[in-house]
Amino acid sequence: MQLFRVDASILPATSSSAELADIVEAEWTSAHTDGEVVRRHLGTDPVPADAWTAATLGGFSPEEERTDRQREALDLAARLSAELADADAVILAVPLYNWGVSQHFKAWADLVITGAGTGVPILEDTPTVLVTVRGGGYGPGTPKEGWDHSTPYLRRLLADAWGADLTVIERELTLAAMTPAMEPLRPEAERLHAEARALAERAGKELAGRVPAVQGSTGV
Repeated sequence: MQLFRVDASILPATSSSAELADIVEAEWTSAHTDGEVVRRHLGTDPVPADAWTAATLGGFSPEEERTDRQREALDLAARLSAELADADAVILAVPLYNWGVSQHFKAWADLVITGAGTGVPILEDTPTVLVTVRGGGYGPGTPKEGWDHSTPYLRRLLADAWGADLTVIERELTLAAMTPAMEPLRPEAERLHAEARALAERAGKELAGRVPAVQGSTGV
């Protein structure tokens, strides 16, 4: 069994998304002691920002006319998509940055799409946990309601486009403890933190117990 984990935080030492993903991973590894964990940290080791452009242009060009950069980018796209497709289970820890998805995650996702093919459900029926965190509050009635343009995109990509068997863990107000202006929100932030940790533990147990469907199997 192989677990593939993606992190996108630019501050891994204090990452709220990584904390929850660690809980999920721990539950999976405790159940699959012989399992392999493959990691890709996009926040600290991002894919080249220009790789998607090179891969896309290379895909439109005859092989003999491709530049070295285009060939390298296409090879990278193929490796990234294969890395994801080979997983039996997936964890993604993706914070909200500037009201949208991390540029590092988007660059990776674009290359995966290029390598796998647009519209290909690369995670079809694969048990997948998305951990996403937000520094402020974006719920109904808050001043920033509707400003989270990351989570809807991630759901659309992972579940609808890639076909993942998706579980989402969300946590808000992660900056309350260190932001003086958010001091009145700290009790709520602590409650949401505890709730997210409990959800992560439950999701990890469920992830450990779920086995992806074998392609081509008719069942009995």
